[in-house]
Amino acid sequence: MPLSDELRDLYQQVILDHSKNPRNRGEIPPPCLHAHGDNPSCGDEIDVWLRLADNGLIEDLKFTGQGCAISQASASMMTQKIKGKSREQAATMREDFRRVVMGDGSPQDEDALGELILLEGVQKFPQRVKCAMLAWRALEQALEEKKD
Repeated sequence: MPLSDELRDLYQQVILDHSKNPRNRGEIPPPCLHAHGDNPSCGDEIDVWLRLADNGLIEDLKFTGQGCAISQASASMMTQKIKGKSREQAATMREDFRRVVMGDGSPQDEDALGELILLEGVQKFPQRVKCAMLAWRALEQALEEKKD
């Protein structure tokens, strides 16, 4: 479904805001979980750091990296939505986000994605899908890491 002019404008505003003013940018000091992701085809790189609380919820989540507006905005929005979630909730949100950006079916919980849903426009550009998913793949790797 083509984006309306209003939705396209909102999409651009949100992407630009998060890429120019990223939320949760930085590193978390050890002990924490960490993963590095890169997209060799365009040079985007993202590092994700997270700390799990004793109850298993994601207590803190930050990222650093460089790349296009889409990769940086996606990482910024992801950190806002994933804080306070369990591993299982994070995995469900990752899959829902993947469905949205790939145009691969409906998300289980579209409301949980919030403004991340605005990135659905990247589905028309396969190279941009990789940019949008970069931080999410790094998050998945970090969550698979064994905590010492």
